[in-house]
Amino acid sequence: MEGFGWYTYEVVKRLVQNHPEHQFILFFDRPFDKQFIFGDNVTPVVLNPPARHPILFILWFEFAVYRALKKYKADVFFSPDGYLSLRAKTPQIATIHDINFEHFPKDIPFTPRLYLRYFFSKFAKKATKIITVSETSKIDIAKTYSISLSKIEVAWNGVSDSFHRIEEKEKEQFRNKYANGNPYFLFVGSLHPRKNLRRLIEAFELFRSENKDFDLVIVGEEMWGTNKIDSSEKSAIHFTGHLSLEELSKVMASASIFTFVPYFEGFGLPLVEAMKSGVPILAGNLSCLPEIADDAALYCNPMDVNDILLKMRALAKDEDLKDTLVRNGLERSKLFSWDNSAKIVWKEISQLL
Repeated sequence: MEGFGWYTYEVVKRLVQNHPEHQFILFFDRPFDKQFIFGDNVTPVVLNPPARHPILFILWFEFAVYRALKKYKADVFFSPDGYLSLRAKTPQIATIHDINFEHFPKDIPFTPRLYLRYFFSKFAKKATKIITVSETSKIDIAKTYSISLSKIEVAWNGVSDSFHRIEEKEKEQFRNKYANGNPYFLFVGSLHPRKNLRRLIEAFELFRSENKDFDLVIVGEEMWGTNKIDSSEKSAIHFTGHLSLEELSKVMASASIFTFVPYFEGFGLPLVEAMKSGVPILAGNLSCLPEIADDAALYCNPMDVNDILLKMRALAKDEDLKDTLVRNGLERSKLFSWDNSAKIVWKEISQLL
């Protein structure tokens, strides 16, 4: 899972387990794994058709979810990824993580783009309450959809306890496994245009022309059919695809520098994972990233390859700078808690009960 999936898992699990006095009906669009049934107070319901395409999204939310909310007499519908049923009269809370498709529509294929841009403005207006994951996203949603700021509540994402510092001997094992035994820059996220991987790779190629000591490890899967990016430094750039949480936490903790330079982001969960793992961060200075990383990152202009390169050089050479960012990150990571995220969500739900 990536950001939306982990948010759903971590928040809904806590809602169910912290409130056994309430009944939770979880809607699935496919056969489900029992690990997602978090307690005896859960009724799992599979609704058809599987929501794998914008047309199926419409059928699922406007017919299947609409009927199920009536059938089960739900008091509140909580959507952890922002999609709502426009026909339903049940009070609805939507977590809208970000609206990147409004600002960079060409990054998304034509049909999903049409769906997202047409429906999310309606979802935002339909929602009784909106939750989002950063102050930056709150302001953006309110401004873009002409919604009062008072309708939107911010609940930062949390971070898994799987992320932590590890011993040098274990780091060496993962450098050998993923980076030819070299120290490495790391990127984690979907291979999506807004993640700005092309500029990151271009900057890394320039860096490698001066310094052959570092590799680049890219963890994540293609999104919207995005093709992997070609490079002249193929032997030093390693695409791992999806990794399990346990493996990812070790790859993160073994990195020399975490590089995260998207030009648009709603929260940037890997930033917090890097902080908690004791890894210095090179981050873009746009959207919410300075809000999340604060003094735990060195910032660059993500649209300027030369600036990314300049900051890569600085972090590779300056041990004192890296140590400062690590200390700041370990302290700042304490602010991000899934328990707190779930409490804020529950506060909004309980006000509608």
